Amino acid sequence: MSMPEPCSPEQISQRDLRNRSAEIMDALERGERFEVTRNGHHIGDLVPIRRRRRAVSRAEFAAMSRGMPQLDDRKFRADLDRYANDDLYDPYDRAYGRGEFAENQP
Repeated sequence: MSMPEPCSPEQISQRDLRNRSAEIMDALERGERFEVTRNGHHIGDLVPIRRRRRAVSRAEFAAMSRGMPQLDDRKFRADLDRYANDDLYDPYDRAYGRGEFAENQP
C-alpha cells in the first residue's frame, strides 16, 4: 500500500532550495519529490523517506500469507530432530577434562 510516485518531479534550483527550504520540506513531508539543479544541470533528487510501519493489519497479513506454502509440522519437527543436536553443551566440561581448571595449579 505505497503512495504512487508522481511521473515528473518539480525542478528547483539550488537558490530555490535555499530560499524556500521550509516550504520545500513541508512538500517533501506530504510526499512530493524534487529535482535539484545548479546552473541548469540536474545534480540530485529530494525524495521523501519511506516511513516504517510498526504493525501490519490482520487483513494485510492474511493477504500476504495466501500464497505461502503450507508447513507440515510433523515433517518440520522430524527434520529438526535429524539435523539439530539438542544436547546441552557446557564449554567448561571440555576445559575441566583437559585439566585447564585443575584445583592444584602451581
